[in-house]
Amino acid sequence: MRWTDSREIAIELCDLYPDTDPKTVRFTDLRQWILDIEDFEDDPSHCNEKILEAVILCWMDEAD
Repeated sequence: MRWTDSREIAIELCDLYPDTDPKTVRFTDLRQWILDIEDFEDDPSHCNEKILEAVILCWMDEAD
């Protein structure tokens, strides 16, 4: 899994944090949670705000 896999990351976060409202997650926490995903293999320095926003939007969509 890579930073560009927003939908897959969101699905994984739904499974790992089922009681978490994605709208309340801070970007610093989100970044760490993504890095902690077992199948995540991308360079941590390639993360930016745009990527994290995309993940949050996908997570909100998956949570509905």
